[in-house]
Amino acid sequence: MDHQILQARSELLRRMSADDLARLKPHLESVFLELRAPLETAGQKIEAVYFLESGLASVAAKTSAATESEVGIIGFEGMTGSALVMGDDQANFDCYVQSTCEALRIAAAPFVEALEGSSTLRSFLLRYVHYFHVQTSYTASINARQSLEVRLARWLLMCSDRTVGDRLLITHEFLSIMLGVRRPGVTVGLQLIESYGYIRARRGEITIRDRNGLLKLARDAYGPPEAQYRRLVGDLGSKNPARQERPIA
Repeated sequence: MDHQILQARSELLRRMSADDLARLKPHLESVFLELRAPLETAGQKIEAVYFLESGLASVAAKTSAATESEVGIIGFEGMTGSALVMGDDQANFDCYVQSTCEALRIAAAPFVEALEGSSTLRSFLLRYVHYFHVQTSYTASINARQSLEVRLARWLLMCSDRTVGDRLLITHEFLSIMLGVRRPGVTVGLQLIESYGYIRARRGEITIRDRNGLLKLARDAYGPPEAQYRRLVGDLGSKNPARQERPIA
């Protein structure tokens, strides 16, 4: 386990101080998370914190038993359990696996104990939590004001930042849930973006062919939250050289 943790691909664990990592290390467990696996449930106590190393998790808000939309996305740059960092023990939203994940998991009790026993761990993780709030705020604004085409481009870029390679395993049905729109609209939107040559869409799979094209399409809908992550935490993006394998200091 020590060897696995020392090679962790979680950007938060990589950037954590050696003393804070040492507090968490005895309690970290390597896990594989299947599609749709629940990580947090709205209104219930948080049982564990997950530092993702691969794959994607969606934070989703439900307006009814049958209606939900994505308000945030977590990959190797982040973690679940933000409420614990802020002093609460209850989840406000559902969080579940959007794309199969590898993660390091720590139970809530030793995680909170580490927060309370360190003078630096909470303040470090609060920087990520602040970034995540910026991300969710932009998502709300963009979903209210931008076209589906722009929203799709932004979402694909965000997934690309958190995915090694250019292939995303995602269905149109799941995309429609995440973006809070009807499935036919997603299909039309993807077909339009594909006609520009920016992506190739197949059943259950989207391949990004021209990231710069997606950036042009997304315009101001993408970028400001990512800039805040760089300011508060560090480099963001699987294509960045800093993302290559390196041991935790």
